[in-house]
Amino acid sequence: MPEAITSLITATALLLGSPGPATLGLAGIGATSGFKNGLPFLTGILTGLIVVILGTALGLASLFEAFPSVRITVQIIGALYILYVAVKIATAPHQSTAASSAPPRFIDGFILNLLNPKAYAALLGLFSQFLLPTPSVPMAFLSTAVICFTVAVVVDTLWLALGGAIRPCLQQPVQARMIRVVFAVLMVVAVLWAFVQ
Repeated sequence: MPEAITSLITATALLLGSPGPATLGLAGIGATSGFKNGLPFLTGILTGLIVVILGTALGLASLFEAFPSVRITVQIIGALYILYVAVKIATAPHQSTAASSAPPRFIDGFILNLLNPKAYAALLGLFSQFLLPTPSVPMAFLSTAVICFTVAVVVDTLWLALGGAIRPCLQQPVQARMIRVVFAVLMVVAVLWAFVQ
C-alpha cells in the first residue's frame, strides 16, 4: 500500500501540477497580484476541482462496480489520453501568461477548473491507473480522491506562491518549451510506471 500511495502522490503532482489553465493562471496571478490577492482565485480553483473529483470518482466507481471488466479498457483509454495531453503540452506554442490588472475572484477560479478539460483528463487517468488497493471499491475511490485533492492543494498553492519566480521562465520561449517537455516526459514516465507495476 505505501508504494501505491507514493505512486498516486507522484502521478497526481505531475498531472495536476503540470502547466495548464489553472496552474499557469495561478502563477500569473501570483506574479501580478501577489499571494494574498490570489487566494480567492485559488479557493475557487480548488472548489471547482472538488466538483470534478466527485463527478469523475462517482461515475467511474459506479461503472467499475457494475462492470469490473471495463476497468482495463478505461485504464488503456486513460493512459492514451494522458499520453495525448503530454504531447500537447510538449508541443504547445509559447503563450503569454499575462493576467488582467484586477485580481480574479473565487467564481473565476471555480468556473475555470469546472471547465478545465485537463483536470478531467488527469483525474480520469489517475482514477483508472492509480486507484488505491482497498477492500472496497467506494473506499478505494474515496481514499484516492482525498489524496488527489490534498496534493492539488499543495501544488496549486505552490504555483500561486512561486508565481513571481516561475513567471519569467514561462515568458521566455526556449525555457517555457523546456519546462513543458520535462512535464510531458514525466507524465509519460508516470503512465509507463503504472503499467509496469
